[in-house]
Amino acid sequence: MTSVVLIAEPLAPSAIDVLAYDYEVRQVDGGDREALLAQVAEADALIVRSVTRVDAEVLAAGPHLRVVARAGVGLDNVDLAAATARGVLVVNAPTSNIVSAAEQAIALLLATARHTATASASLKSGRWQRSRFVGVELQGKTVGVVGLGRIGVLFAQRMAAFGTRLIAYDPYVQPARAAQLGVRLVGLDELLRESDFISVHMPRTPETVGLIGEKELGLVRPGVRIVNAARGGLIDEDALAAALREGRVAGAGLDVFVTEPITESPLFAFDNVVVTPHLGASTAEAQDKAGLSVARSVKLALDGEFVPDAVNVQAGGVVDEDVRPLLALAEKLGKVFTALAGHVAANVTVEVRGEIVSHDVGVLRLATTKGLFASVVDERVTYVNAPRLAAERGVEVELVVSEEPADHNLVTVRGALPDGRSVSVAGTLAVHGTREVAKLTGLDDFDLDLNADGVLLFFRYSDRPGVVGAIGTLLGEAGVNIAAMQVARREAGGEALMTLTVDSSVGAELLSTVAAEIGAERGSAVDLRINGQPAPVAGRPSRPADPADRG
Repeated sequence: MTSVVLIAEPLAPSAIDVLAYDYEVRQVDGGDREALLAQVAEADALIVRSVTRVDAEVLAAGPHLRVVARAGVGLDNVDLAAATARGVLVVNAPTSNIVSAAEQAIALLLATARHTATASASLKSGRWQRSRFVGVELQGKTVGVVGLGRIGVLFAQRMAAFGTRLIAYDPYVQPARAAQLGVRLVGLDELLRESDFISVHMPRTPETVGLIGEKELGLVRPGVRIVNAARGGLIDEDALAAALREGRVAGAGLDVFVTEPITESPLFAFDNVVVTPHLGASTAEAQDKAGLSVARSVKLALDGEFVPDAVNVQAGGVVDEDVRPLLALAEKLGKVFTALAGHVAANVTVEVRGEIVSHDVGVLRLATTKGLFASVVDERVTYVNAPRLAAERGVEVELVVSEEPADHNLVTVRGALPDGRSVSVAGTLAVHGTREVAKLTGLDDFDLDLNADGVLLFFRYSDRPGVVGAIGTLLGEAGVNIAAMQVARREAGGEALMTLTVDSSVGAELLSTVAAEIGAERGSAVDLRINGQPAPVAGRPSRPADPADRG
């Protein structure tokens, strides 16, 4: 029987051609809920864009569904958890718009440099004012790229052709990788002070909201021009308006905003601000690429092949049933490692010990890599794209299998950092009743017995009275509830490690405040709710503890 592919929104003819030869292609108006529910009943695959809402009801109405594909980058309109629970593969087109987005950032940068929009409006209103619109050249200028992911790299490569000096801030890219691109890595403050132009290419996360705020805009070189075609909220819009008003910022190009759609903003009053209504992916080519990408993925899925752009796949190939429970543990250890390190190390070792090594445990390296980048990039990290993300950033992840006897299966993730520090985190699975629970058993040379679940905070400090009370007070004042606390130390008065499980995410500012109050060098936070919903953020950060784009 021929598989049925249901297309709920307009798709490029070339994409339909990919499917029509092998499958029965039907079309429905995804906005017509009743029609969608009726037709999805016979569908093996469903293709949507951004209008059609694929929720639990739609998935339940499609008993034959094997794959849901969104012809675009995001998945806001697809209930990923419900699809996963029903075993429905979900795919999207994560690279379809990267060229269009990079080109949009360049268009905004050029427009701000040459007053293009204002000059056009002036001439169309009947005024010839050449002397009013004197711009600046790009050649010889310093361009700062905030976030050196895929779009940031494309932007930088194109900026190089203008004869610019390129610097970038990205804690998750190794200097050697940046050097290959002709980019010098610097800290965010240095980038702000040195750049004539700044383009932002970060994901929007709790850590990056307000990345460039009042403090950061106070550091910029006078006359700087700033572009944001990535995500709304990375630049504090009120702070940017103030900087424009005071003349510290000479111009801005914005394609994204905190609230969208938006038709009124203080920023719209400035002649030296160019704005567009989130057009980064709005090109014919990007739309065609998205359609073709998901059509090919749907074909692979219906043919029973491996799907590179699957976002909810657990692993490629066959994973032994005894190894499968360790996948989530390894991923969580990777997330904890990155949070403790403050950035991704160039070299990471995954060591596996215990009876489990009699099986093929290679997938645990992949799971750890997935965890290492989970909070670092804008796209959803999968077992498929994790190796690429590591390769792009010059990160090597090695698997070491130890045959030494062990009382239980143990996974340890360790790595050396450029500043000389080394970080290691270990974990195992413990049986609680009828289920296995992921546990953190060690952090560096501290022993732990901590459930690897929820939002975890880590502080290292000199052991002394009053620390527990101080932390409890500060978190309480910020509205953060403590669910569990554990303190590890080697001796009284020596170095201590405090771990807390809390009920909501904690921002960088609050982490820094707590660390300063107790004399800790830094605080770390990690959200191990892999399948959970984002929690509200307490203490809005002014910059990320470490994440970067990617987008």
